[in-house]
Amino acid sequence: MSIVSSLKGDLPQQARSLYRQLLRTGDKFQSYNFREYAKRRTRDAFRENKTVEDPRQIQDLVQKGLKELQVMQRQTVVSQFYQIDRLVVEGGMAGKQSGKSGDISRQKDTGWD
Repeated sequence: MSIVSSLKGDLPQQARSLYRQLLRTGDKFQSYNFREYAKRRTRDAFRENKTVEDPRQIQDLVQKGLKELQVMQRQTVVSQFYQIDRLVVEGGMAGKQSGKSGDISRQKDTGWD
């Protein structure tokens, strides 16, 4: 199924569908920073253009969004080729070692195990 064929219906429905697709595709990035940037950029772009009323301009913005979606989909595939360790802010801190007082004294390197 192509991206364009998945955007059926009137313009507001197309815009909502594109918004959801962009957010879902952004969640597929391996890197936390890229994931958060993609989500933030998508939200900001849609907030910036939420007052647009002209159907022709909305259609142009949807077409631009589709191009961005295609780029993002290609980049998520490329990012999946590289194994990246999870950051502390992502949660799931495996391999913790605690000191005598129960505090984390160091975290094991989760490199090439």
